[in-house]
Amino acid sequence: MSNRRIAIYILLIAVLLAGLLSSRPIMFTIAYVLGGLLLASFVLSWTGVSWVRIRRRTVARRAQVGNEFGERFEVMNTGLLPKLWLEVLDHSTLPGYRASQVVPALLPKTRYRWETRTICTVRGEYQLGPVTVASGDPFGLFRLTRTVAATSKIIVYPATIPIDDFALPSGLLSGGDAQRRRTHFVTTNAAGVRDYAPGDSFNRIHWRSTARKNRLLVKEFELDPLADVWIFLDLSASSLVELPGARTYSTGFDYTVTPFYLPPSTEEYGVVIAASIARHFLEKGRNLGLVTYGPHREVLNADRSQRQLSQILELLAVVKSGSDFDLEHVLSLNTEYLGRGTTVILITADQSEGWVREAHTLSRRGIRLVAVLLDPVSFGGVVDTTATQARLATFHVPTYVVHAGDDLSAVLSQPLY
Repeated sequence: MSNRRIAIYILLIAVLLAGLLSSRPIMFTIAYVLGGLLLASFVLSWTGVSWVRIRRRTVARRAQVGNEFGERFEVMNTGLLPKLWLEVLDHSTLPGYRASQVVPALLPKTRYRWETRTICTVRGEYQLGPVTVASGDPFGLFRLTRTVAATSKIIVYPATIPIDDFALPSGLLSGGDAQRRRTHFVTTNAAGVRDYAPGDSFNRIHWRSTARKNRLLVKEFELDPLADVWIFLDLSASSLVELPGARTYSTGFDYTVTPFYLPPSTEEYGVVIAASIARHFLEKGRNLGLVTYGPHREVLNADRSQRQLSQILELLAVVKSGSDFDLEHVLSLNTEYLGRGTTVILITADQSEGWVREAHTLSRRGIRLVAVLLDPVSFGGVVDTTATQARLATFHVPTYVVHAGDDLSAVLSQPLY
C-alpha cells in the first residue's frame, strides 16, 4: 500500500511540474483527479475504522487443559456509510487461540457475528484482547487501524486424570480423634440443635425438637474424625528435569486419542498428578490441603468442599518450578502443625537423601507417608529412583514411580500391597 501511495505522490508531483512548465490545462486536471483520489481513499479508510462497535462474549473465564474454550464476537456498523471490508485482529495470549476474522461488507446498522472454539493445551493465566480493527480503500492506497484496548483474563486449569484407587499407607484407619469443630457440612456427627436461620436447608430441621419447643430448630454437625490428607508438591529448581523441546507444544497433536498433551517435564507431570490426587480425595469427601513453593510459598489449608478443588486447580494453573527451597526444607518448615495420623503425599523428582531423612522423621512422629517419584532418567536426567525407593522401603513408605510417557491413570491406580 505504501508503494502504491508513493507512486501516486510521484505521479502527482510530475503532473504538476509538467503543467507548470507547459501550461496545459489537462495536466492540472489530472493533478486534481489524483489529489481527489488520495483524499477519497483516505476518507473511505478512515470511515472504515470509525463508527464500529465490537463486542466479545466469553462463555467462561475458567477452562481446563483438554477442554474447549470459546467466545462469541459481534461487529456492528453504527455509521451511515457502508464498510467495504474490516479485518479484526485479536491479540490474546492463549496458546493456539485464533479469533481473528475478516469481516465482509457491512451495510449501515448491520452486524456480523462469529464464534471461535479451540482446545486448551497449556495451563496458565492468559490475557484476552486487545483487538485491532483494520480497514482500507478499494484502491489499496491506505490501511488504517484502530485498537480496542479492553482486555480480560482467563485461567486454564491443569488436566486431571481419573484415579480408581490411590493406595493409602497400610494400617491407616479412617477415623481419628473427635475434633469438636462445628461445620456447615452434613456429617454423621450431630452435635446439637440451634434456632433456624435463613438459608438453612429444610433437611437439617430436627422435627421432634421443633414440635417440642414450638419453633424451628435445626441440627448442628461436627467434623468427621477422618485423618487429613496433605499434598506436598516439589517445584524446586533443583528437581526440574525435562527433555529438550519439552515446552514446544505441538499444534498437530491428535486429541481424538487422548484429551490433552503432557510435555516431558517433571514440572508438568507433578502438577497433573497433584491435581488428580486432590480431585480423587475431595470427591471421596476427605479433608485435603496442599503445600508447594512455585516459586513462592503457597499453602491451602485442609478443607473438603468443592471450592477447595477449584482453589487447588487455580493455584496449580500458574505455579512454576524455580523455588530455592528443595523438598527437605519444605518438609522441615511446613509439617510442625501436622497431627499424628495425617497422611502426607510427596510428589518429587528429587533423588537426594535430605528429604528422605526428613520423611523418616515424620514417619516416626506417626505421620503416614506416600511417595510419588518422577523418574529423572526418563525425563532426560542421569539419576534414577532405585536408591530412593530402597531408602523409602526401609520405613515402609508406599511408593509410586512415574516415567515420562506413562499412563498416569493406570500407574496411580495400581495396588501397592
